[in-house]
Amino acid sequence: IEFNFQCEASKSHAQTATTPLGGEKPKPDLLYAINDNPPWYLSIFLAFQHYLTMIGAIVSIPFILTPALCMSDEDANRGIIISTMIFVTGIVTYFQATWGVRLPIVQGGTISFLVPTLAILSLPQWKCPSQAEMDDMNQADREELWQVRMRELSGAIAVSALVQVILGYTGLVGKILKYVTPLTIVPTVSLVGLTLFEHAAETASKHWGIAVGTTGMLTLFSQIMSNVSIPVPAYRKGHGMEMRQFQLFRLFPVLLTIMLMWGLCGILTATDVFPPGHPSRTDVRLNVLTSAKWFYVPYPGQFGLPSVTLSGVLGMLAGVLACTVESLSYYPTVSQMSGAHSPPLHAINRGIGTEGLGTVLAGLWGAGNGTNTFGENVGAIGVTKIGSRRVIQWAAFIMVLQGVIGKFGAIFILIPDSVVGGIFCVMFGMIIAFGLSTLQYIDLRSARNLYILGLSIFFPMVLCRWMQMHPGSIDTGNTTLDSTLSVLLGTTILVGGVLGCLLDNLIPGTPAERGLIEWANEMPLGDDNINDGTATDYDFPFGMNSLRSWRWTYHIPFLPTYKLQKQS
Repeated sequence: IEFNFQCEASKSHAQTATTPLGGEKPKPDLLYAINDNPPWYLSIFLAFQHYLTMIGAIVSIPFILTPALCMSDEDANRGIIISTMIFVTGIVTYFQATWGVRLPIVQGGTISFLVPTLAILSLPQWKCPSQAEMDDMNQADREELWQVRMRELSGAIAVSALVQVILGYTGLVGKILKYVTPLTIVPTVSLVGLTLFEHAAETASKHWGIAVGTTGMLTLFSQIMSNVSIPVPAYRKGHGMEMRQFQLFRLFPVLLTIMLMWGLCGILTATDVFPPGHPSRTDVRLNVLTSAKWFYVPYPGQFGLPSVTLSGVLGMLAGVLACTVESLSYYPTVSQMSGAHSPPLHAINRGIGTEGLGTVLAGLWGAGNGTNTFGENVGAIGVTKIGSRRVIQWAAFIMVLQGVIGKFGAIFILIPDSVVGGIFCVMFGMIIAFGLSTLQYIDLRSARNLYILGLSIFFPMVLCRWMQMHPGSIDTGNTTLDSTLSVLLGTTILVGGVLGCLLDNLIPGTPAERGLIEWANEMPLGDDNINDGTATDYDFPFGMNSLRSWRWTYHIPFLPTYKLQKQS
């Protein structure tokens, strides 16, 4: 789950601006709407903007993932993992925007999968050996050490994502989400950030001055200076060169912060303020860049054939379900921002199914992560007023191209840990806040709701922490069952989500008290979502006449003709 700092503000603004007192929904003030095609040169520039917005978040994932895989800081394969993530993001984004939900969204790596990943890798058989043992290994043994763990994650991600594929393409997602209430979503999403606080602290502690400076600068750019515009020269046909205002700080707060703080660390490295070997030096992992290949095309099974275990698959299901709920919350927002019709049920089904397919591909390719709707790029649409689907398709092409340039992925490994730690402090905090924002739908004066909320957040932190501190504590005599229970009970978002869901559906409460009425208005997924044939924004790019002529297509949940009602 990744967030741009203006995303929620844009979300609220879109809902307010598109729902006036009269109940009608006028078109938002857009430069380019969803079906508009800007000139190719402008499309490439706008696509690169989306690419830069995405990069700021995706590069942070390997800083938590690779140490858990027992990879050394100097391992050049860390660059390959980043390149693989970018490459798969491009492929999935193109199919999602063209054939999936057909909204201008970017699909990429997500922090939600890190929580079950860490729970799986905390099992006794996946614990990293001591540093002395790893130092004694030869190169082949060191590679096999992390690749066997990557194969375990790849299999777990790919197989668990099949559940998301089934939920989407069969239309079951709407029926299941009737039981996924706001009091289920709050602990599930909030615990993603709460669980990872130790990793943020460990990374930031490499140099607290740099980490705090990073957090402060990110706060300055994203909050205080978000409305400050920078004049830039631009060419307009018929008018020539002119100066236009560009909201630099609102669009790229994360990227600007990383570049400036990275540059500061470079100065402190060049002047030897940071002594040799200091983790905040910019040259401490320089050999990763020099040893990386110039061109490398990621391919399925590049780290070996994925392995599948019951414990891994069930554990990863927590990340899959969390991503499903989050993406569903973004679809109505993006449709409003891009001037599209409200997403019909068939588009929602297809979007979730395609996201599941993307996660399957990410697992098979060895990205070590899944895919989810990027909140950063949702916010960018609200800021730039450009909701063109064509721009996102160009962005996908740029991602695929950059994914095969090995040196490019290796560059981001050089970012000092303390800079990433400062980014984590804000990013994880935003994830917690995003989860808590769902409380707006429920009655917080209800003792019932407060009881469910407190227990479903606090108990998983207690139980899962104890499970990870005492590996092997479950001993039923069956190794597979022991591993499965250890992963399930050690994954906070799974324990918290299940506990919140059970308590909210078992403890008596009125629909208004539980927030069900407001939640249903936010996202109609049942019979209220009628396909009357007017939402043509979600039709396939070609072949629609044939689909409409075949009556059997009216019963396929992911086709644009699903439950189509003929207009009189």
